[in-house]
Amino acid sequence: MKRRRLGSAVLRPPRAVILQLLAATVLTLAPLTPHLPAWAVVVVLAAVTWRASSALRRWPLPNKWLRGALAIAGIAGVYLSFGRVNGLVAGGSLLTVGAALKLVELRTQRDLRVLVALLYFTLVVNFLFSQELWTIVYLFACTWLITTALIGSNHPGGASTLPWRHAMRMSGAFMLQALPLAAVLFILFPRIPGPLWGLPSDDGAEPAGLADSMAPGDIRKLVLSDAVAFRVHFESTPAPRAERYWRGPVFSHFDGRRWTPGLVSPIPARYTVEGAAIQYRIALEPSRTRWLFALDLPDARDLPPDAAINGNAVLSSTRDNLQRRDYVLRSHPRYELSPVLAEAAMQRELQLPSDIDPRTRALAQRWRAEGLTSAQIVEHALRMYRNDGFSYTLEPPPVGRNSIDDFLFRTRAGFCEHYAGSFTFLMRAAGIPARVVTGYQGGSKNLYGDYYVIRQQDAHAWSEVWIARRGWLRVDPTAAVSPARIDTGVGAALAGTAGVPDFLRVGRNSHWKDLLKARWDWVNTQWNRLVLGYGPELQTQFMRALGLASRTAMVLALTACLVISMAILGLVMNRRTRRGVRPDGARRQWLRATRRLRRYGLRQKPSETAGAFVVRVCELHPASAEWIKAVYEAYVQARYVDPEDDRRRRELSRLARAPLP
Repeated sequence: MKRRRLGSAVLRPPRAVILQLLAATVLTLAPLTPHLPAWAVVVVLAAVTWRASSALRRWPLPNKWLRGALAIAGIAGVYLSFGRVNGLVAGGSLLTVGAALKLVELRTQRDLRVLVALLYFTLVVNFLFSQELWTIVYLFACTWLITTALIGSNHPGGASTLPWRHAMRMSGAFMLQALPLAAVLFILFPRIPGPLWGLPSDDGAEPAGLADSMAPGDIRKLVLSDAVAFRVHFESTPAPRAERYWRGPVFSHFDGRRWTPGLVSPIPARYTVEGAAIQYRIALEPSRTRWLFALDLPDARDLPPDAAINGNAVLSSTRDNLQRRDYVLRSHPRYELSPVLAEAAMQRELQLPSDIDPRTRALAQRWRAEGLTSAQIVEHALRMYRNDGFSYTLEPPPVGRNSIDDFLFRTRAGFCEHYAGSFTFLMRAAGIPARVVTGYQGGSKNLYGDYYVIRQQDAHAWSEVWIARRGWLRVDPTAAVSPARIDTGVGAALAGTAGVPDFLRVGRNSHWKDLLKARWDWVNTQWNRLVLGYGPELQTQFMRALGLASRTAMVLALTACLVISMAILGLVMNRRTRRGVRPDGARRQWLRATRRLRRYGLRQKPSETAGAFVVRVCELHPASAEWIKAVYEAYVQARYVDPEDDRRRRELSRLARAPLP
């Protein structure tokens, strides 16, 4: 029985290692908490608190029955929250809850190693949510702390003989030694098509950016976000800001409140172009949608391999955008889109619910009865928006069932989706085919790079009307109400209104923040392009610059680098083995003191303990007896009793340097 209890004590992790592992767990799981349900965050905090109290105050850990019940409750909670236990968000939540519950099971060295492996895996999961440069730096620090705990737990004497500072130095040294080999493997190892990291398909995760429908308030929510939608580098002269309409989803069906695509022909719309094209490269952020944004009008003859244009001139991919992707397009600012419209398509673009918004219908029909042409009706409507007291605001008043009537005749305050939706309804009521187009408008040039950044705050909605023999024409009623929105940006258009986020405020005296933000975006852009986007094409270019034009030469170079690296590592390990283990600080001070006795012919034998050497010194050189006893006592205190006490180490150092009697 005594032997079994002794074995259990040997396997129990030291308290210092447990506290280090708790800190590593908190830091590793912290980036996942914004994606977790509130109850999962509470479980993590409760488990960390319970295990810390057990280590510091010897609280009892839960028994196996309670642990089993907590595990079942965690799985059930994830399923009830997401309707599934797999996928990015649901799987991340399950992994987080599992790691937290493993903390309250942490009793033996085996449990510790399982938790360490789980934390290493969680580090990789974090990359599925963010691959920005700060994530790499942060998770590198987490890896350092996890490895420190692993080293401390595997030290023969436990944490009492390996101070945490020394363990952290060892962990940092191991990681720094691995970096050159990792860099060689990253550069030379044959790349697979596409970026290394992407978002898995996950029905439980919300799409980012523009949705596949539009209702009042949808675009407003996007404008409150400063997240990047995509970046654009123009190969030629950039398009003027007023013409930078980045086309996205087009909506033709209206149910009285929400606009949806309706029936869309997969056959590309017919168009003709004139004038020079604009060529540009787009770096699109992951969105879990299939929209590929483009300036009006993208050239259908020069599209990415997995892209297509439908009958509404919407560019989309054949798969969800689960990872950053680059694509090159050519667009023609001057075009004629669908100058001839089929009867079925015309009826589809005139569809309206029959029992709503009578005042708007009456207004449109009165214009038509006055003998106005379609072009004149468009100008008449824009003049109404411009001159009849309409305002552009983030906080529009609520509207009722007849939302268009309420907006046009009562509130007259709204955001771009209100203007695009009401204008399209008004045109259809007047017998003019019309539809809503959503996307982004504008974008800001980065101060340190030759590219433009389009953020969610640049989300916009406008209209298209069909005029006989002219085709679909872009009409932006928001520009009639607030020209500053198109010419300067949404921040200038909303200046002086309530509810505007700080990043949209003009003249907020934060120029240094803007400069820092632009610099950081430039750094992240280079990181995305050179590291995350390091695919076969970029690797081939880099290898050619190194003189390795063929894949065979690249594989041979990789093999040579690996052989040389392993040879160097073997030589270093062999040298360290011959030299022996480097003594710690207390041991070095003891060796320094004993070397001073060599002048008297007193040397500590390899098989002689420190205590036996002190006894021999007292017998052969009594004058040094008091001094060597004091050094020995300080050495025992600094190395074995309290190795983390700086005061004891300083006392040992003082005695080791003290003059001999």
